[in-house]
Amino acid sequence: MTFTKGFKDGIPIGLGYLSVSFTFGMMAARAGLTIAQAVFISMTNVTSAGQLAGLNLIAAGAPMLEVALTQFIINLRYALMSLSLSQKLDGSMTTPHRMLFAFCNTDEVFAVAAGQKGSVGRRYLYGLIAAPYIGWALGTCLGAAAGTLLPDILRDALGVAIYAMFIAIVVPPAKHSRAVRLAVVLAAALSCAMYYLPGLNRISSGFAIIICAVAVSALCARLFPIPESDEEEDAA
Repeated sequence: MTFTKGFKDGIPIGLGYLSVSFTFGMMAARAGLTIAQAVFISMTNVTSAGQLAGLNLIAAGAPMLEVALTQFIINLRYALMSLSLSQKLDGSMTTPHRMLFAFCNTDEVFAVAAGQKGSVGRRYLYGLIAAPYIGWALGTCLGAAAGTLLPDILRDALGVAIYAMFIAIVVPPAKHSRAVRLAVVLAAALSCAMYYLPGLNRISSGFAIIICAVAVSALCARLFPIPESDEEEDAA
C-alpha cells in the first residue's frame, strides 16, 4: 500500500481533528498560553484527552510529577494499541519507524490501520498519520488565534464543543456494552465524590484523574473479564 492511499484514508481523521484541536487551541489561549506554546503542545503530544488534562494542570500550577503521571495514565492505552497493531506491520517497519509511527498512533489511526487487509508498511502508515497530524496542529493554531480575538461569550459557547465530542465518543459503545455503561457511571460518581466530599476534595485534580482511571479500570476488568475465546480471535 502506498503513501497516497494512506493519506487519503487519513483525510477524514484530519478533518475531525481540525475541529477538536480548534477547541483545545481556544482553551489554551484562555489559560494564558501563546499561540506558539499551544501549537508546540499539539505538535509534541497529539492526544486530546491528555492535552486537555495537562492544560488544566498547567493552569493550576501543578507539579511536573503530577502532570507526568496524569499523562502516563491517560495515554497508557496507546501502548496497548501499538502492541496490538505491531502484529500487522511488515518488514519495512523497523524499530525507528515503529517509534516514529507510535508517536501519532491515535485511536482513529489505530482503527483504520488495524482494519486494513493483510500487513501494512511504513509508506501507508506515514501517509495515514500525515493528515491527522497536520489537522491537529493547524486546528490548534486557528483555535488559539481565535481565542485571542473572539469575545468571551463566543469562546464560552465554542468551549462546550470538546465536551460534546467526549459524549459522542462514549454514548455509542455505552448503548451496546454494560461494562462501558458501568465504567462511565462509576467514573462520574467517583469524580464527583473527589470534587465535593470533604477530605477527598483536597486531592489535586491530576491525582484525582489518576485515582479515578486506575480504580474504575481495575474494578471493571475484574467484573467483566474478556473470555479467552475472544482474546484468541482478536490475536488471530
